[in-house]
Amino acid sequence: MNSIDRNPTASQNRQSWIPLLELAAGEVFERMLGSQLTSAPDSFAEDALDVTSMVGLAGQICGVLTVRCSANSAVLMASKMLGVEVSEAAQELWDAVGEVCNMIAGNFKNKIAGMGNGCMLSVPTVITGADYSMHALADSAKIETRLLFEGLPLIVSIEVHS
Repeated sequence: MNSIDRNPTASQNRQSWIPLLELAAGEVFERMLGSQLTSAPDSFAEDALDVTSMVGLAGQICGVLTVRCSANSAVLMASKMLGVEVSEAAQELWDAVGEVCNMIAGNFKNKIAGMGNGCMLSVPTVITGADYSMHALADSAKIETRLLFEGLPLIVSIEVHS
């Protein structure tokens, strides 16, 4: 059998990851936050997405998975995750969005056949603010899905280095 056919990380197979990315994110939001994610319009204003969480992937997949959302979304995530009022959750937004990103990355890698133990995850990093540029050392196009969390926009993406 051809090794490209057996390699789930081959670039020609990466477009098939979009439904897996959506499923991984949806399962995390449903289980951990009790919320359903829905599809978002293809375009929405990204300037309000001022919280970015990143988890690095190393091993059979090398790259970075990111979750971008607004500060309001991140506080709502913290509130739902901790079972506290939104007004009490602001101090926990970084931990919450970092943990959500980490869980999506872990769930995603486990959905790719044979990848579960062949890929390690970094500790999440969270950036706040919208005035930055991210340059991953990826050599393939970014794969992303645009979703709505309680009506608020959210982008989950992965960039991979072959």
